[in-house]
Amino acid sequence: MNTNLSKKKKLFLLADFVLIIVLILFDQFTKHLALVNLQDKPFKIIDGVLEFNYLQNTGAAFGILQNQKVFFVLIAAIMLIVIAYVLFRMPDDKKYNAMHILLVLVASGAAGNMIDRVKNDYVIDFIYFVIINFPIFNVADIYVTVATFAFAYLLIFYYKDNDFEFLSFKQQKKFKEFK
Repeated sequence: MNTNLSKKKKLFLLADFVLIIVLILFDQFTKHLALVNLQDKPFKIIDGVLEFNYLQNTGAAFGILQNQKVFFVLIAAIMLIVIAYVLFRMPDDKKYNAMHILLVLVASGAAGNMIDRVKNDYVIDFIYFVIINFPIFNVADIYVTVATFAFAYLLIFYYKDNDFEFLSFKQQKKFKEFK
């Protein structure tokens, strides 16, 4: 494998990194606003439908795995390492642009919630769909959820098996056919 990165590849990675930082900062900003403005006083956006409601979540989605900070931080760190590996290995071909964005979203969400867990021992959640009594969530959760569904769609309808050969640990040899 050639370890020299092209200028285009370096720009892709720099753009990925900058976007991750911007998205994490936005997530952390919204959580700060929730902390400052929503404790003990929910804010109704659409009465009976959507409100901002402060919650300290020590678990995962739907309240599962309460008080498992080390586990969640470890999983997030592994996810970030895997995403960095994939972004680094991913060809700078146009067909992977959507995958870059989706991996950046997942990395941003994982990092945003990991920051909360390390800093506070809990994640700040505040978006609540009252109408369906959906578990309270945050901006980082939106990043991860949207990216996961979009990635599943791309895997089913857009990408083919051989589009992920760049992730193989095997040495790839290219043979030319002579006619």
